[in-house]
Amino acid sequence: MGILLQVRDLTIGATVYPPGEDPHDIEIVKDISFDLEKGRVIGLIGESGAGKSTIGLAALAYGRGGVRITGGEVLLDGKDILRYTKAGIRDIRGRHVCYVAQSAAAGFNPAMRLAEQVVEATVLHGVMGRAEALERARYLFGVLGLPDPDEFGTRYPHQVSGGQLQRAMTAMALCSRPDLIVFDEPTTALDVTTQIDVLAAIKHAIEETDTAAIYITHDLAVIAQISDDIMVLRHGDAVEYGTVQQIIEAPREDYTRQLISIRAEIRPEAPDQSDSLLRLENIDAEYGPAAKVLFDVSMHLPRGQTLAVVGESGSGKSTAARVITGLLPPTQGQVIFDGAPLPPALKDRTKDQLRELQMIYQMADTAMNPRQTVAEIIGRPLTFYFGLRGEERRHRVTELLDQIEMGDPFADRYPAELSGGEKQRVCIARALAAKPRLIICDEPTSALDPLVAEGVLKLLMDLQAETQVSYLFITHDIATVRAIADSVAVMYLGKVVRFGPKSKVLNPPFDDYTDLLLKSVPEMELGWLEQALASRKMAAAGN
Repeated sequence: MGILLQVRDLTIGATVYPPGEDPHDIEIVKDISFDLEKGRVIGLIGESGAGKSTIGLAALAYGRGGVRITGGEVLLDGKDILRYTKAGIRDIRGRHVCYVAQSAAAGFNPAMRLAEQVVEATVLHGVMGRAEALERARYLFGVLGLPDPDEFGTRYPHQVSGGQLQRAMTAMALCSRPDLIVFDEPTTALDVTTQIDVLAAIKHAIEETDTAAIYITHDLAVIAQISDDIMVLRHGDAVEYGTVQQIIEAPREDYTRQLISIRAEIRPEAPDQSDSLLRLENIDAEYGPAAKVLFDVSMHLPRGQTLAVVGESGSGKSTAARVITGLLPPTQGQVIFDGAPLPPALKDRTKDQLRELQMIYQMADTAMNPRQTVAEIIGRPLTFYFGLRGEERRHRVTELLDQIEMGDPFADRYPAELSGGEKQRVCIARALAAKPRLIICDEPTSALDPLVAEGVLKLLMDLQAETQVSYLFITHDIATVRAIADSVAVMYLGKVVRFGPKSKVLNPPFDDYTDLLLKSVPEMELGWLEQALASRKMAAAGN
């Protein structure tokens, strides 16, 4: 087919400003080279800070704020786009090279209909007229498996699911018939049943349109289904580069083997699950009369144990957490904590009730004030709940930093100076500062690479053994459920369809939805995606 993209000796640098030290330059990508043919996909994989997204963005002739492309070439159809003028770069972006971000929700204007946004760049670049672009958008909606392709584009972003919005962003990238698309973690935040549909849609669209793609992820099982070649990255260096079959079946480097073999240790469940700290009894909840989202939800969480709540997007997992925390009072039922009903609304709860129930959020970046130091972030609940100030507060902050295996040197750093895993550990320390009896963990490892996620999960389990804190763990990752849960609640369309000890819920006989959920977990096997889709079609035909 011929080579479309040639990356030669790409080197990217940045200036860092360490606390108490003089600023200095570092290399964050070092002499990276690869070729990419039209119609093929190269997967970039590695832990946080490996340089994956930085390389992907360089293929668009773009560097994030403070980042400089200091050496090498990025040849698109034989022309080095790094040497283009600003006008030349603007001309190729949206026309010849496109980008699909991790968070589709952040990529759409909530006040515009989807079709108008999907065709906007195509029309502005003069690739085709508006009528032709809209016709292509409808065609792409069909290729990507979106419902009612002729009418789908008339909806607003808030009227579609997360998986549908991610596919709409892929349609936006494909609309102008680009030569190259960079997919930057496009399925990381999706549940497994939605992820399999999006992966299949992306793969089908690439094959249909003969577009070349760079696919960035930290999940080897995902990249094995969609890539032709894989480059394994670490600290800005290429550790290994080869075909997907060679990387998966015969990795040469120790780090690659470590990534492939990583499996969170499966913890046996607690034998006694009768002593409940938290109990949800017949909960109904709604966002207005026309939007009922929870239906007769009941579950319980024993003291010192972990309840995993799993299900696809829109199943009601996070809404149940909002009811527990008092952010969304239920329309029916009650939340029992330590044997007594909790006031339905947050404003009616005592300070002690607030203290005993804390949360760790999915996106640590948005859960912390970027202008506060780590010591200020962790110290705030110490002052609010216990009145600690000055040296007494700083001493307790140091103890908490030691507890999360970071230590006092991190106390004066800002969030921007931390890795993804370090940020999440700080959020854990902030939750622990209140000395809670229950922590709701809302997808706390879904945005982390496997090695970092494994460390965070181990930390949470160690802290539970040490403090006897209970966890309600919201997740769509079945491997995480197997690793950390004592009991499991499976939710679907606002209802609990399966609940009980982990050994019972995750073993047959299954209900139809739990069976689908477990079969949608990607395996690190070539051809798994096609087998899973074929199995799903057979099941649908049988029904």
